[in-house]
Amino acid sequence: MSDPQQTAAAAPAPKQSNGKRRRLMTLIVLVIVIAAVAYGLYYFLVARFHEATDDAYVNGNVVQITPQVVGTVISVNADDTQTVKVGDPLVVLDPADSKVALDQAEANLAQTVRQVRTFFVNNNQYEAQIALRRSDLSRAQDDLKRRMTVAQTGAVSQEEISHARDAVRGAQAALDAAEQELASNRSLTANTTIADHPNVLAAAAKVRDSYINYARNTLPAPVTGYVAKRSVQVGQRVSPGNPLMAIVPLNAVWVDANFKEVQLKHMRIGQPVELTADLYGSSVVYHGKVIGFSAGTGSAFSLLPAQNATGNWIKVVQRLPVRIQLDPKELEQHPLRIGLSMNADVTIKDEGGGQLGNAQNTVYQTNVFDNYGAQADQEIARIIQQNAGTGAGAPASSTSSAHGRATKSASAAKLM
Repeated sequence: MSDPQQTAAAAPAPKQSNGKRRRLMTLIVLVIVIAAVAYGLYYFLVARFHEATDDAYVNGNVVQITPQVVGTVISVNADDTQTVKVGDPLVVLDPADSKVALDQAEANLAQTVRQVRTFFVNNNQYEAQIALRRSDLSRAQDDLKRRMTVAQTGAVSQEEISHARDAVRGAQAALDAAEQELASNRSLTANTTIADHPNVLAAAAKVRDSYINYARNTLPAPVTGYVAKRSVQVGQRVSPGNPLMAIVPLNAVWVDANFKEVQLKHMRIGQPVELTADLYGSSVVYHGKVIGFSAGTGSAFSLLPAQNATGNWIKVVQRLPVRIQLDPKELEQHPLRIGLSMNADVTIKDEGGGQLGNAQNTVYQTNVFDNYGAQADQEIARIIQQNAGTGAGAPASSTSSAHGRATKSASAAKLM
């Protein structure tokens, strides 16, 4: 009698187990639905406006230091990992040969200035000669006139009159020769001064060339940065174009992020980017922006590009380098080095920018070599001033005054 009662009492247990399982399945389905809805909302509101890649690396300018003249290295003033400032002398070459050439060019300029100065002085001399010849011509004409006056009385012979005429012709010829000499000399000095004379300019150009070659024996740092790839040694004989070392300005690095081609549809210039470096981890976040796209994929610019037109090929998703500019203040706080790995996340929600046409042009320039020309001009001006007497333009003005004095002398001679 007890066994049927126990069986009847235990019969409802499977119904309770099925109810718990049903509630558990319902809960799991509900969680999945909620997760799917949450992910859908996250994708449509956030995720679809982001494109990320871990194929990104720090890049920057590597400024090569190369000589412009042939020489022997006598000093190396920087080494790898050291910091140099713009204008610091990095490598010094032996200046002996270029100094000799510079001294010769300076001596030639000084001699040329003195020769040209003589041209201007000769103008005064020839003008004085003209005044003298005019005086002689006037005297000869007066003698001929007096003899012609008394010739009818028989006091003067025809021979004396003939000699007087010959004297007039000789004085006239001497005057013409003096005028031609003045015109010839003036052709060497017309419309110019000593400093602007063609001979002086040609000699000054040689001085400028020799001075620049002499100054190029010192190789300055064109930018501020860190020294890398130093290969030059003291005593080494170098030629123009040989790389001696490199300078990397780490305050102006950027990131080249290689995105898949399917990620570039909505990517535009100017879109914000968040980046993290493997060096610092996710605790340090850099903020940058897209500033340009490469003109071709990495495989297109490789040494041996793929020949897909042969037909024997496997399609591979290509990656296009995208340049990302970093915030200089963040770089100063957390410096990066060229080649470090980065993670880039571009927000592509704003598609107002362009892809190629709106890219800004970047200009790199240095003025460390401008002083060479200015210093050469100062040296040239010093040599001209030292050898031109009271000034480069003085002979021209003195010529004008001498010409005035000669004209007055000639007028006075005619009146006598």
